[in-house]
Amino acid sequence: MAGLLPDALSMRQPKQTTLRLLGFLIPVLLMVLFPAISAQAQQGVGVRAGISAEPGQFYFGAHAAFGPVVDKLWFRPNVEVGVGNHVTLIAINADFTYWVPLRKNPWNVYLGGGPAGNIFSFGGVANRSTDVRPGFNFVAGIGQRKGLFSEIKIGAIDSPSFKFGIGYTFP
Repeated sequence: MAGLLPDALSMRQPKQTTLRLLGFLIPVLLMVLFPAISAQAQQGVGVRAGISAEPGQFYFGAHAAFGPVVDKLWFRPNVEVGVGNHVTLIAINADFTYWVPLRKNPWNVYLGGGPAGNIFSFGGVANRSTDVRPGFNFVAGIGQRKGLFSEIKIGAIDSPSFKFGIGYTFP
């Protein structure tokens, strides 16, 4: 992320950037529209919001919870839109989380991670530059199986270096 500068983005050919963006978005949209997991496995959808570092932003988004895939392992894909610091970031995350129940407590701890696709957009309306970059997130949180949660994400490659967020999964 440290080497990502708006000047470097403006040197790319617009056609090349558009093709990379389409090559990334089409498979992701197909996975969202036609999931391999049966409809009975879907446990809920939800909303999330928080703050991130590098780039320093406020983010908001949505997620779905599928599972358990195996034992206590859940698939929780999410999309987050970050704004601020003269950058717009759309992060498409394919997180897997392993839930550890706490005894006699309605809350559970979860740990996990997954790959990410990050779409960075810089500049004004007339001279907007867009770049698609890969990433990976490590996630840790506490939450109810269906309901309120809070989590932190540590990003690698070109994902934001740190995120803190809260959210809610609707049953």
